[in-house]
Amino acid sequence: MSGPSRARLRCGVVGLGRQARQDHIPAVATSEFADLVAVCDIDDQITHEIAGQYGVTGYRSYQEMISAESLDFVVVAVPHHAGGDVITVAAEHGVHILKEKPFAISLAEARKLQVLCADAGIELMVTMQRRFNPIYTTFHQLYDQIGEPFLIDARYTMQVDPAAGWRGQSRLAGGGCIIDMGYHMIDMLLWYFGLPRRVLAQCSAAARPDLDYDAEDTACISFEYESGLFGSALLSRCISPKTELIRVMGTRGTVELERGRIQRVRPDGQIAESLSREQSWPSAATVQVDHFCRVIRGERPNLAAPESHLAHAAFIEAAYESAEQRCFVNPKELMA
Repeated sequence: MSGPSRARLRCGVVGLGRQARQDHIPAVATSEFADLVAVCDIDDQITHEIAGQYGVTGYRSYQEMISAESLDFVVVAVPHHAGGDVITVAAEHGVHILKEKPFAISLAEARKLQVLCADAGIELMVTMQRRFNPIYTTFHQLYDQIGEPFLIDARYTMQVDPAAGWRGQSRLAGGGCIIDMGYHMIDMLLWYFGLPRRVLAQCSAAARPDLDYDAEDTACISFEYESGLFGSALLSRCISPKTELIRVMGTRGTVELERGRIQRVRPDGQIAESLSREQSWPSAATVQVDHFCRVIRGERPNLAAPESHLAHAAFIEAAYESAEQRCFVNPKELMA
């Protein structure tokens, strides 16, 4: 791997699923600081198509790609259960990693990977595009104006096939809607409010009895903080229309954050201020890649480093443990 410099960074992509094809690869291809030089997938046809489209080398083996290409960083967008192995090989070769969520499938794996990256002296950043979208980064400015917050209402729902591919099988995905799509909502809750002291979750895999899957399709998670602030998050792969919402009620008003819009509402229901942005998602993905390149060069902080995502793993583990034991679980105790 070449050392950090002003030279353009060589990037490879492992895993050519929808997320890689729609977000990560176009983002690298339009990056100011990186060049896409190789792609890898076990599906030979997809690898051939993508390699031909972008004029890069295609591989079936990520081990071979990482060994052969002198990469500066690799985008890892593989099924959840395979992520740890790819990270291990990249770390062994001193290659930095931009990792599609989740960081890990368990708190134990997260701790192991954190140590691995630290010992290898590499940067790993988890892909959290919302952290590069001004709609979401504006939250704290409005939040500080609503007085003492007392209630959080969070929802992230959509209508997709809960049995599709590996995502429907818990042993491959590490879980269902909580660890997969729900990871984005969990990231925002931790970003805005921190790790709660108690979590109580209920899950089901019953929305589509005609399909064969065991990963939860719907979950409702209640949580509370030492300050007395509490709330709930509804996550589902089987509820339409697609909804992404965080509403925080305070003594002097409410902040409502939706996909593409944030607003502060006065106690009387009148909108005090509002901000919206259209067509921001493609640019957010590119900004994320460019930011990671700057992280590698030592010019920017890592906004989603392994140590920060231990909290995500603890929240998720607490939710699954709570659902199984039917009781509150303290995620902070899991991290102790």
